Amino acid sequence: MRYNNVVTRIKVKNLTGFDKTRGLIGAKKAYPVFFQTHFGIHTFGLNFPIDVLILDRNNKIVKIVERLKPNRLFFWDLRFNNVVELPEKEIKKQGIKLKDIIKLTII
Repeated sequence: MRYNNVVTRIKVKNLTGFDKTRGLIGAKKAYPVFFQTHFGIHTFGLNFPIDVLILDRNNKIVKIVERLKPNRLFFWDLRFNNVVELPEKEIKKQGIKLKDIIKLTII
């Protein structure tokens, strides 16, 4: 079993303010985004499933959900607030695992 693997950089759009509230709602397709929020997200209004990573302050993955369908809620331990939303199947495509360390490139 492998731990603390550094995964290839993920390019993400950093969402803040109103953009964070809206997220991917209304988008035609998913694209990688990063934002900070406490304990939960929803996929109400999305037209597609997404993959989700929850990171600690060192960008180590502490929770993963693949193919989170539209109109769902997803909660995690409120100690963590870094969220990466990815297009569906991206976790599997990149071989991302729990406890991997993600290097984010903000675009």
